[in-house]
Amino acid sequence: MSTISHPPVPERQSFLTQLRIREMWAGLSIFVMWLAVAVASVWGPDLVFHSNDGNSATIPSGVAIAIFATIGSWVVAKRGFGHSRKDE
Repeated sequence: MSTISHPPVPERQSFLTQLRIREMWAGLSIFVMWLAVAVASVWGPDLVFHSNDGNSATIPSGVAIAIFATIGSWVVAKRGFGHSRKDE
């Protein structure tokens, strides 16, 4: 009869050690960016543009903020969730 040894159980990390996890902070910062977009979309003012011929355009401010949140999310995700060659 043979026995199978189980892999060692990793020690549980302390709370302070978990605070240093790069992926957690990246995810939290992306969440906060999109939370700001949601708040600005609901309670933010509109961007109103008037031209000389009397035409006007109204764009919700959440649209402009969403453009910057998209760029910011991309940069944070690339840096926070990307693995450098040292990690491989």
